[in-house]
Amino acid sequence: MGTKESTSTDARIELPDVVNRMLASRKIVVSLVILLPILTVVTLGDIIAPFDPTQTHVVDRFAEPNSKYLLGTDHLGRDLLSRVIVGGQSSLILGFGAAGLALLIGVPIGLTAGYVKGRIDEVLMRLMDVMISIPSLILGILILVTLSSSLTNVIIAVGFVYIPRVARVTRSATLSVSEESFVLAAKARGDSTPRILFKEILPNVSAPIIVEGSIRVGYGILTGTGLSFLGLGTGPPTPDWGFMIAQARVHMYQSPWMLLWPALMLVATIVAMNMLGDGLRDVLDPRTFEEGES
Repeated sequence: MGTKESTSTDARIELPDVVNRMLASRKIVVSLVILLPILTVVTLGDIIAPFDPTQTHVVDRFAEPNSKYLLGTDHLGRDLLSRVIVGGQSSLILGFGAAGLALLIGVPIGLTAGYVKGRIDEVLMRLMDVMISIPSLILGILILVTLSSSLTNVIIAVGFVYIPRVARVTRSATLSVSEESFVLAAKARGDSTPRILFKEILPNVSAPIIVEGSIRVGYGILTGTGLSFLGLGTGPPTPDWGFMIAQARVHMYQSPWMLLWPALMLVATIVAMNMLGDGLRDVLDPRTFEEGES
C-alpha cells in the first residue's frame, strides 16, 4: 500500500518555486528584456510596419536612415524597418516551429529508448547517431533538395535535424528516473507503458526537455538563416532575416545598414534564446532546489 503513495508528484518541482527562481535569475530577466520587445514587434509586424515590405521605391534606393525611412532602404528602395519587422515573423515561426517538431518526435523516441532499454534502445540510438553525425546544415540541405523551398518545408527540415539531439537528452533524463519508486509503483499497478511514459516519467523529466527546447529555438533560427542565405529558405518576395543578409552582402560597402539591421536582430534573438536556455537550466536543475532547501 505504501508504494502507491509514491507518485510522480514527489519528484516534480513546484511552480511557485520555479517562478521565484526565474525572477531571481539575471540571465532569464535579461533574455526576456531582449526577447519580449522583439516578439511583440514581430507579432504585430503587419499592423505596425510603416510600409509594405515588398513595395519598391526605385527613386529611394540605398537611402540612408532618415525621417521617412527610419532604418534606410535597400537596393530596390524597400523600407528596411518594414522588412526587418515582417521578416522576423518567418524567422521566429521557423525557430519555434522547428523546435516544436523536434520535441514532438524526439521526446517520444527518447522516452521509449530510456524506459524500454535493450534492443529497442540500441536500434533507436544508433539511428539517432547516424542522423547526428551529419552536419546540421548539410542534412537540412539534403532534405530541402528532396522537398521544395517553402517555410513549411524549411521547418520540417530544421526540425528533423534536431530530433536526435532532443531524443538523446530525453533518453538520458528518462534513464535517471526509470527505476524510481513512482515508476515501479506504476508498473506494480499494471499501468500501460504509454501511461507510465507520459503520465509518470514525462512530468519528471520535463525540466531538461524545456531547456533543450528553448535552446533549439535559437539554433533553429540560426540553421534556417543559413539555409535562407544559401537560397533554400522562403525566397523572395517574402522577407526573412537570412535572405536579407544574403542580399545585403553584395551591397555591404555601399549600403552597410542593409546588413546591419537584420544581422543585429538575428544576433540579439539567438543570444537571448541561448541565455534563456542557460537560465532555465540553472533554475530547473533539481540540485539547485535541493541546495535551497537544505
